[in-house]
Amino acid sequence: MKRIAYACALISVLLLSACGSRADSGNSSNAAAPEQGAGASVVTAAAEADGGTTTTRSPNPNDNIDYSHSNLKTIYLAGGCFWGIEAYVERIIGVQDVTVGYANGTGENPTYEDVVRGDRGFAETAEVKYDPARLPLPELLTDFFKVINPTSVNKQGNDVGINYRTGIYYTDKADLPVINEVVAKEQKKYSKKIVTEVLPLQNYYLAEEYHQNYLDKNPDGYCHVDLSVLDQVNDKPVKVDPSLYSRPSDAELKTKLTDAQYAVAVLNDTETAFSNEYWDNFDPGIYVDVATGEPLFSSSDKYDAGCGWPSFTKPIDPDVVTYHEDTSFNMVRTEVRSRVGDIHLGHVFDDGPEDKDGKRYCINSASIRFVPLADMEKDGYGYLTAAVK
Repeated sequence: MKRIAYACALISVLLLSACGSRADSGNSSNAAAPEQGAGASVVTAAAEADGGTTTTRSPNPNDNIDYSHSNLKTIYLAGGCFWGIEAYVERIIGVQDVTVGYANGTGENPTYEDVVRGDRGFAETAEVKYDPARLPLPELLTDFFKVINPTSVNKQGNDVGINYRTGIYYTDKADLPVINEVVAKEQKKYSKKIVTEVLPLQNYYLAEEYHQNYLDKNPDGYCHVDLSVLDQVNDKPVKVDPSLYSRPSDAELKTKLTDAQYAVAVLNDTETAFSNEYWDNFDPGIYVDVATGEPLFSSSDKYDAGCGWPSFTKPIDPDVVTYHEDTSFNMVRTEVRSRVGDIHLGHVFDDGPEDKDGKRYCINSASIRFVPLADMEKDGYGYLTAAVK
């Protein structure tokens, strides 16, 4: 179906080109998908002719992430025509690499012609290598379900055939309970039964080279996936796992910290404005708890408030700080402390930038440590690089 439609569409494009015209309109999706975001979409005559969409493809955010120190895992996802699935999944932050091929069929070394005949039972599949520290499997699978119709049997978009079935194929048995839990949650969204198959990977054969990164090579090519969903998928709040950090004893902190750091962090002192380490530092990176290393703030949320202390519009994760009433010095203020370390960080005020919710987190340099963007990967904070703009 895809090949026939594409050939017809190509003829349409040639005819339209001869007339010097091109059709433009908003995109559509055959899978149940959220409302389109800010990313504009363009449907060319080729895509319009076969019912697919050709969306403006944004740069791949993963190209700017160093995965050399990551413990990558692999999962195999079948979601209809693999051109669109590849273009979508490879742009989800946390995905290191995607190839497309043919999975869970009979016989060896199938060609595309073998697969579309359907008699060998292969599914068009994307091999997805991802960093679970940045992109946990439940999150990746939930993102996958956003662009498929999991209740449709052997059909996605306008493509019909057993090779267009949906499936999740795993190589690690430990992934099965996770997959089943995600499928169960997705089932609650549908009245029809989900038919996406969940099976061990039996085989996977890399597809022909012209299929790899097809939509990057052919921007006007057929795509049944609404790529504007990426606007929402990649705009997720950062979550920091508190179990990764622990608070040293006060005696250990006395040895670990300088006298000035201990006075501020443990004894609730305040450092001098305009003469502390980070008040005028605007290099890209993150700021972590000086006692535990737990991430607290991102340079992307730092601004010059003119007060002489590091100022931020928000924490990197709302849960990494706690709030306490402070009535010292005959004032009523809101103290900010770190979650795991429970050290004094500073105070939060309501005189911050109005377009950033009006908050100003006034933080002592002595209570935080700066990790430059270039060092985040090797220091174990690579999963937060997307939070540093």
